[in-house]
Amino acid sequence: MKIGLFMDGKFEDAEKTYELTNPYNDEVIAEVAEGKTVDMEKAIASAHEAFQTMKKMPAVERANILFAAARLLAEKKEEFAKLITAESGKPISAARAEVDRSVQTLQFSGEEAKKIAGEFIPLDAAVGGGGRDAYTIYEPIGVIGAVTPFNFPLNLVVHKVGPAIASGNTIVVKPAEKTPLTALKLAELFSKVGLPDGVLNVIPGDGATLVGVMLEDDRVQKISFTGSPKVGKEIKNKAGLKRITLELGSNSALYVDDSAEASLEDIVEKAVVGAFSYNGQVCIHTQRIYVHERIAEKFLARFVEKTKKLKFGDPMDEDTVVTGMIDKKSQARVLEWVKEAVNGGATLLIGGERKDNGILPTVLTNVKPTEKVACEEVFGPVVMINKVSDDKEALKQMNESQYGLNAGVFTNNLKQAFHFAHELEVGQVLINDVPTLRFDNMPYGGIKSSGYGHEGVKYAIKEMTRMKMISINFK
Repeated sequence: MKIGLFMDGKFEDAEKTYELTNPYNDEVIAEVAEGKTVDMEKAIASAHEAFQTMKKMPAVERANILFAAARLLAEKKEEFAKLITAESGKPISAARAEVDRSVQTLQFSGEEAKKIAGEFIPLDAAVGGGGRDAYTIYEPIGVIGAVTPFNFPLNLVVHKVGPAIASGNTIVVKPAEKTPLTALKLAELFSKVGLPDGVLNVIPGDGATLVGVMLEDDRVQKISFTGSPKVGKEIKNKAGLKRITLELGSNSALYVDDSAEASLEDIVEKAVVGAFSYNGQVCIHTQRIYVHERIAEKFLARFVEKTKKLKFGDPMDEDTVVTGMIDKKSQARVLEWVKEAVNGGATLLIGGERKDNGILPTVLTNVKPTEKVACEEVFGPVVMINKVSDDKEALKQMNESQYGLNAGVFTNNLKQAFHFAHELEVGQVLINDVPTLRFDNMPYGGIKSSGYGHEGVKYAIKEMTRMKMISINFK
C-alpha cells in the first residue's frame, strides 16, 4: 500500500517515501509519503486560506460536522482498530477501546462547539461607565500546528483536531513517523462528512524539519505538541509569541494505604492494568507504586500472581495484553534500565527478559529513587513497587520527581485523601483510582517537566480562541 500526504482535501504524492513496518512482526505495511519543507509550507498555506471560510462557519455547522464524523468513525470502528494495531502494535482490544474513546471525543467536541460564549460586563460599575453595554466574545485564532505521538495514533490526534474544528480554526497535523496511517485515514473521513478542504491537513515526515517550519511560519498561531520533555522545551524556547500546549513525560505514582486493605484484590487488578496496558507505552502508565509496609508483602504477592497471567503475543489475538514494543531501540533501552536497577540493588520479581520484539511484564522492588526506572519515564512494561512506613513517606517519595502529570491514591481515610489531593505536585489526582485514568472531557495537563497548558476538549478550545471585548455607548 502506498499513501500520500493529505492536503487541501485530497491525497498528494511526495518526492520520497519511507517504509512503515509492523512493530510486532517487522512486516512492511505501507510506503508512506515523506513530507518536506515545501510540503509543510503548502499545507500551512492551504490551512490559512481555509481559515478565512472556517472562522465564519456557524457553530451549529461545525458541531454537525463533528457529530457526523463521530457517527462515521463508529461505523468504521473495526477498520480503524485494525489499522491502529498494524502500525502501532497495540493489542486489538485496546485499539477498539481507543476508537470508542475517539468517537466520544468527537461527540464532546461537537457539544462544546455550541457552548463557546462570553459574558456581559457591567461597565456602569465603573465611574463614568454608565450608558454603555459591554460583552466579550471568543474568536478562533487561525492555523493550529499539531504534533502527535505514536502511542495513541487516533485519540491523541482527535484531541487536537476536534477542539480546533469546534472553535473554528484550521489545523495541520504532523503525526509520529511510526504511526501516520491512522491520522491520514481520519483526515479522509472528515472530508467525507463535509469538512471544507484545507481545514485538516496531515503531513508525515521528519519531526525536526516539519515542526521547524511550523515554528518559523507566522501564519501558525499555536503549536499543540505531545511528546518528550526535551523536544517540548525546545519548541517552547523557539515559539516566540505563538500559543503553546505541551503534553510531555511522566512517571506516574500510586500510593496504596493500609486502610484500603479490604479492597486489595480490586486495587491489584487495577494496578496491573495501569502498569502493563499497551506495554506501559502510555503517558500516564502506573510506573511507581508505594505500598504501606503492613500490607506490602500481600500486595506484592498478588501483583506478581496476576502479572504471570498476562498474555504476551500477537496483538491481533483478542486475549493479548503485552506484545512487541514500538521499536528495538526502545526495547534495548528499557532492558538496560532494568539491568541497571538490579545491579544497583533492586529485586527483580518477574520479567526483565526480551521476548520477540517485546519485553515480558517486569516487576521490581526495593528500587532506589535514583535509578532510571524510578526517576525517568520508562515507557515500557516495567513497574517498581516499594514499601513505605506511612503516608508521609509515600507523599514525599511521590513528589520527588521531575514530572507531575497524574498520581493515584487508594485510601479509606477521608482526611488523608484530601491531604494527598492538595499536596501532590501533579495536574490530576485520582483518589481510589490508578493514575492511568483519563476521561476525554476532563482537563488534562501536567506541571514541572510534564507539560504546559491543558487538553480535554473544553479546555483545549479555551487555548485555541482569543477573547475580544465589545462596548456600545448608547447615551
